[in-house]
Amino acid sequence: MSKKILLVVALVVLATVALAACAPAPTAVPPPPPPTTAPVQPTVAPAPPTTAPQPTAAPTKAPTAAPTAAPTVAPTAAPLNLGIVLVGPQNDHGWSEANWIAAQYVKTKMPNVNWIVIDKLNSADRPSTTLEQVVSDMASKGVKLVFTTSDDFKTDTITAAQKHPDMTFINVSGDSAWKAGNAYKRLANLGNFRGKVEYMKMVAGCSAALTTQTGKIGFLGPLINDETRRLADSAYLGAKYCWTTYLKKNPADLKFDVTWIGFWFNIPGVTLDPTKVANDFYNSGHDVVISGIDTTEALVTAGQRQAKGEKVYAVSYDFKNGCDEAPNACLGVPYFNWGPAYLKTVQSFVAGTWKPSWDWNAPDWSNLDNPDTGAVGFTFGAGLSAANKTTVQTFIKGLGDGSINLFQGPVVLQDGSSYVAAGQTATDKQIWYLPQLLQGMTGASSTK
Repeated sequence: MSKKILLVVALVVLATVALAACAPAPTAVPPPPPPTTAPVQPTVAPAPPTTAPQPTAAPTKAPTAAPTAAPTVAPTAAPLNLGIVLVGPQNDHGWSEANWIAAQYVKTKMPNVNWIVIDKLNSADRPSTTLEQVVSDMASKGVKLVFTTSDDFKTDTITAAQKHPDMTFINVSGDSAWKAGNAYKRLANLGNFRGKVEYMKMVAGCSAALTTQTGKIGFLGPLINDETRRLADSAYLGAKYCWTTYLKKNPADLKFDVTWIGFWFNIPGVTLDPTKVANDFYNSGHDVVISGIDTTEALVTAGQRQAKGEKVYAVSYDFKNGCDEAPNACLGVPYFNWGPAYLKTVQSFVAGTWKPSWDWNAPDWSNLDNPDTGAVGFTFGAGLSAANKTTVQTFIKGLGDGSINLFQGPVVLQDGSSYVAAGQTATDKQIWYLPQLLQGMTGASSTK
């Protein structure tokens, strides 16, 4: 009996195995898909939401790196102390203010700049203060770049540069770094720049010649040196050209008289009084006075006399807004736009690429009053008639395209000697170092 039972069990097992082998294989259940990328963990835990967060779509592409928090304030450059020394008041509406405006122009482009300024460094306002003392004080404040802004500082700037070889100096308007110049000093830390305002002085002279009804123009000059002779001569050349070319008048009928006061501005008891000099011009029949000094006495005097009914005018100098003192009496202002040269110098100094150079920067003839490009410009005054303004603009166009070259010979000096021969053009050196006033001008050519 037991054998039969065992036989039956064996048959059942064999049948079960055979059925399993013949049945179709079961479909495999796929595992859940892995996430496309692991979520990036924030560097800072987020604040709890005030409402339940809503699900967002899964990113289609994972970031390549975990983001970092952006700074709330961009890093700023370290403060940069710069020095500027002015010969007159920084608000003189003339030369010194024009330089101070250039310093502020740099600050608008480079906010980290901090200017240490001293103004009125001259024998009258600060008789016991020397440039060397000023420079030493600036050095103690970490200043490494100093702008001395007057030809009057030329010699003292050379001395300061020699005593402070770790500082860099720019003598604005000087020529000590000009290798071809008469005053060249080989110093690795001294440079110069200046704008070619001679062209704008020509424009001033043209404006005066077109306006005068008496044929008498006065030139109110500062002290006598290469610079001031050059600028007075340029004004005369512009006046003579417009008098003869546009008005078709005899050059001998144009009177151009120069009076020097003895310094860049009035120093009571030391210089001539520029207000008195201006009045002397007007009293003697000069109906236009061209100013060559740093301050505004000529224009102020013209405005006062106009208010009394006189038809007199003035041309101011140095400062773009120089007509503001007496707009209706102002024919215009030849001015310096120092900003671009200051900025270029500071940027190269910071970059470590500054090298000594002498730069005599030209106007931007394509846009004469562009504050970012031109070295000099001319502001037209309300006193210049519309017709004369049109003529002056024609004159400016000729200067710019080279069809008018007033330093082309013949150029004859006050003593009658030939300076530039007919058919020749004066070199930069001849122009810079003009030794006399020109034939046709009256006034002293030197202090001797």
